[in-house]
Amino acid sequence: MQTGIPPRVVILGAGFGGLWASRGLAHARVGVTLIDRNNYHTFSPLLYQVAAAELEPEAIVYPVRSILRGLPDTQFLMGEVTHVDLDARRVETNGQVVAYDFLILAPGSVTHFFGVPGASEHAFVLKDLEQGIALRNHILCCFERAMHEPDLARRQNLLTFAIVGGGPTGVEFAGALAELVRGPLAKDYPRLDHREVRLALLEARESLLSGLPERLCTYAQNRLQRMGVELHLRTIVSEVTRSSLRLKDGTRIPTDTVIWTAGVCGDPMVQLWGLPVSGGGRVSVLPTLQLVDHPEVFIVGDLAHSERDGVPVPMIAPVAIQQGTTAARNILHLIRGEDPEQFHYRDPGMMVTIGRNAAVAVVGGFSMSGFAAWVVWLSVHLAKLIGFRNRLLVLMNWAWDYLLYERAVRLILPLRPFGHPGDRKMATQGPGVQSER
Repeated sequence: MQTGIPPRVVILGAGFGGLWASRGLAHARVGVTLIDRNNYHTFSPLLYQVAAAELEPEAIVYPVRSILRGLPDTQFLMGEVTHVDLDARRVETNGQVVAYDFLILAPGSVTHFFGVPGASEHAFVLKDLEQGIALRNHILCCFERAMHEPDLARRQNLLTFAIVGGGPTGVEFAGALAELVRGPLAKDYPRLDHREVRLALLEARESLLSGLPERLCTYAQNRLQRMGVELHLRTIVSEVTRSSLRLKDGTRIPTDTVIWTAGVCGDPMVQLWGLPVSGGGRVSVLPTLQLVDHPEVFIVGDLAHSERDGVPVPMIAPVAIQQGTTAARNILHLIRGEDPEQFHYRDPGMMVTIGRNAAVAVVGGFSMSGFAAWVVWLSVHLAKLIGFRNRLLVLMNWAWDYLLYERAVRLILPLRPFGHPGDRKMATQGPGVQSER
């Protein structure tokens, strides 16, 4: 750092980790540049509701420039990151080179397919807004096509939806999808025999929502089964094809729709920059979140391999928020010549909704289920949304759905019918920064 010139801090990723780091540096005498390939922040905990036609896409995103507008000496750069030169301390984008004194890496994660053949080519994922919209389009197109399909086997393929992964995202999407197909879509397509619709949730472990108390896991499983979701526990997927899902025991599930929510891993692009990547695609960091041999570089969010009581912290939004805040404080400590502090994760608990009036939650050491947990889930997610307009939009959509048993966003936009993941070349593919999801 040059004497008299404010230190330059570059943050890669406008997700939870990157935004909270920006806020933590807002009132310090530093120049902050936040870089992301998108000009908006996505509230990823509600992304599955976009895919289930419950929320408009614009209800869960917020412009990054609007978020940063009130932060002095903070600017946003929309671009693809092509290279990070750790020795020269510079970030190269597809249009500019940005030098830094401190760097915060918060690029988020990508879907982990665990080496299952065909999964990356044929399974739908829920990691960004485009993927959520594409999945919604596909589900609605399946019903449109099934309306005019005379062949029973082909029609059943169109109306079978398999969700791989029994964690929070898989459980929440299974519940939302069940309510969509048994409610609004049953009224939209009265000529279809809705007994042909099949929803299957597959989990490799012995129960859903691993890590929650057994009572809550049992509640979630019973609730989904009452909603018409088939549960396949201790089930391992061996292959995904364009028209089927194959299991390790030899079973074949004919389906045109496989939704993969089984896991995530760190963004693989960081290996190209020379960062030491460990298991799960994550980068091991010091307790202060600094990169070994590069104390000016901090890793936060899904990319950081940080431990709590000897166990890696989960790859979830609260971790990214707390790490982003800690990284910002540590940069200020270093500027003042002080020792950086260690990161200590404070677990806020877990909440999972399972459709109307039902959820499970562990908050402050207390566990709850049913309507009370559902109200807590609604309140927390509304409070965490960025922007009053977004909160109002989400609340209005939830109220419409709750009171009228209706989904207002059953739109196929843009018009790219009957597509598979392998058919689409997303504009966001390729090297770059994807915000923390």
